[in-house]
Amino acid sequence: MVSETYALSKKLPKSEQFGLVSQAQRSAVSIPSNISEGYARRSTGDYIRFLSMAFGSAAELDTQVVIIKQEYPHIETRRAEELLSEVQKMLYALISKLKN
Repeated sequence: MVSETYALSKKLPKSEQFGLVSQAQRSAVSIPSNISEGYARRSTGDYIRFLSMAFGSAAELDTQVVIIKQEYPHIETRRAEELLSEVQKMLYALISKLKN
């Protein structure tokens, strides 16, 4: 997801460097960062909390991809949308499993 976000960001105009590009990249990097940090805490409660933050970052990225799709219809976003959907499903499943 991170690699796809960076690839997508390169297609955006320079005028988005400090807008969508920066925001999308931060959101994308935040997903695996929160997963990793939560796991390192060695507590199920902390892990669930950080997975929830990762899920929130995925939601942010989803919004940014929607904006890119609307504002720059010539830029292909399908791969990013597919990967993001898969990441969200995996996070949801993991959070649900850990809560039970």
